Amino acid sequence: MKTLFTEQITDKVGEEVELFGWVASIRDHKKIVFIDLRDRTGIVQVVGGENFKELSAEDVVWIKGEVKKRPEKLVNTKIKTGAIEVEAKEIKIISKASPLPIPVAGDGYDVDEEARLKFRYLDLRRPRMFRNLELKSRTVTFIRNYLTKRDFLEIETPILTKTTPEGARDFLVPSRLQKGNFYALPQSPQQYKQLLMVAGIERYFQIARCFRDEDPRRDRAYGEFTQLDLEMSFVDQNDILTLIEDLFTKLVKELFPEKHITKTPWPRLSHKEVKAKYGSDKPDLRKNKNDKDELAFSWTIDFPLFVEQSKEDFFYGSGSAKFAPSHHMFTAPNPQDIPLLESDPLKIRGLQHDLVLNGYEVGGGSIRIHQPEVQKKVFELIGFTEEQKKQFGHMLEAFSYGVPPHGGIAPGIDRFLMAVLGEPSVREVIAFPASSGGKISVMEAPSPAADEQLRELGIKLR
Repeated sequence: MKTLFTEQITDKVGEEVELFGWVASIRDHKKIVFIDLRDRTGIVQVVGGENFKELSAEDVVWIKGEVKKRPEKLVNTKIKTGAIEVEAKEIKIISKASPLPIPVAGDGYDVDEEARLKFRYLDLRRPRMFRNLELKSRTVTFIRNYLTKRDFLEIETPILTKTTPEGARDFLVPSRLQKGNFYALPQSPQQYKQLLMVAGIERYFQIARCFRDEDPRRDRAYGEFTQLDLEMSFVDQNDILTLIEDLFTKLVKELFPEKHITKTPWPRLSHKEVKAKYGSDKPDLRKNKNDKDELAFSWTIDFPLFVEQSKEDFFYGSGSAKFAPSHHMFTAPNPQDIPLLESDPLKIRGLQHDLVLNGYEVGGGSIRIHQPEVQKKVFELIGFTEEQKKQFGHMLEAFSYGVPPHGGIAPGIDRFLMAVLGEPSVREVIAFPASSGGKISVMEAPSPAADEQLRELGIKLR
């Protein structure tokens, strides 16, 4: 296994080392040629002669040489290996690089985004992008370790599932074995995690892939995204908020020590209060909004359970209903407001909670309905047809066999990192994101299916 440049190379002065990497830059001083050799951890300066003149930027090379101290006046304090250089004795070009279609030096913000996405494998060579992916990996590892130590089970749920009206358009997948029927990619594992609570799992989490065919926004990726999906039984709303606050406070301290949290405990603001005071249910509570290292977490709670249904709520009911869920149709009403289900639904408070960071909603959850009769009433109020109610028959049947009170939350990992790192878009923390037009440029997807594939699926395009 190769030695990464920052793995003790500065302690190997006088020793011979073998290096593998990309030629980041070349400086030709006639008899002496300097290159900056790059790997995922940084760069190291290598000194060579005439044999370096055949190199070009981004060639992949192997170099054997001796580690030497740089003269004191030539030490580069801006890089980790700035006190040493490697005097090359042998070099082999493993792979020649053609001229690059995009530059990979610098932060890349000034490079056309469509080009960056098309050549993403090059764009990811820049240190900023590697840092983002590294921090995402470490964030997921921290979350996994934190929850596992607290007796949560990590459980995978199906990617091929059932289409149900949950809040956004589904991605449909045709079935070859059951022609005319379709799977749907999950908008979230919402129903599965509730069924796990019925199963007695009690503490579940998953680093879940979610799929939604909705218009892109800068804080939301088109098509697919990653979230921490979490559910617990026998809890109240405070239990969930306290757990998540502890998790993310410790995560920030461990992985982002340069950041500081504005206020602890995090403010808990009612929906009515926050809308009146800030005009938004996801306020930016930073004291100094120009401070990139300030993190202002807060909770928005006491949302209305229902809102008046609009034309945009195409996925709910028959189109004649007056109400749509503020969150989703599984959110529990405040127990004090259950009588209002019959008399004044718009006055009911839901046990919804949104996690807000620096003006972005980075997570949402709720206590769930666990009483079948309350769930049926909510379906009725949002105008579900009998056919739509049948789509959730499995949930109502499961709830008839003894279901614990339960609730959870789903923080978006991409959105959380975008906010913490101060990135302008979630695409900056995703390895291969879709463009704003829904195109995966690096693979030229979506693409047409062959006629024989469509025939096998029993599908004809019109």
